Amino acid sequence: MTRSEFLRELRRALENDLSGSIVQENVGYYDQYITDEISKGKSEEEVLQMLGDPWVLARTVIDAQNGTDQSEVNGADRQSYTGYNNERGSTEAKHSGFHIFTADTWWKKLLWTLVIIMIVIGIVAIITGVVSFLAPILVPLLIIMIIVRILGNRYR
Repeated sequence: MTRSEFLRELRRALENDLSGSIVQENVGYYDQYITDEISKGKSEEEVLQMLGDPWVLARTVIDAQNGTDQSEVNGADRQSYTGYNNERGSTEAKHSGFHIFTADTWWKKLLWTLVIIMIVIGIVAIITGVVSFLAPILVPLLIIMIIVRILGNRYR
């Protein structure tokens, strides 16, 4: 993995849960960190290997931003992130170009609720429009059919 690929993956992982300014700040920090380590004599490959998987790193940053930093709880044990990393990595590999929307924050739940309400209103509007369009035609036909049926039964 190259530096640009690492930073791109880190950005993609962070954009799912953090605001643009925080994403930019963290990507800039790790870009500068890689530059500093290379200037100290390490190769780009060594620095990226030290940093590890960008998805795991992003999960740590996100947890730290949310105040639930699991690395503090688990110490040096990174096993708790392995499942997340494999799950996210495989999802991204299978569905590249797609973004899976979740309702994990209050504003996303509100947004989903508003979208569902708008869809229901749209469906009701369409049904109402169809009924109002067909009513002037169907009501007289229905009356005529009832009259014909009543008159038809009289003559039998």
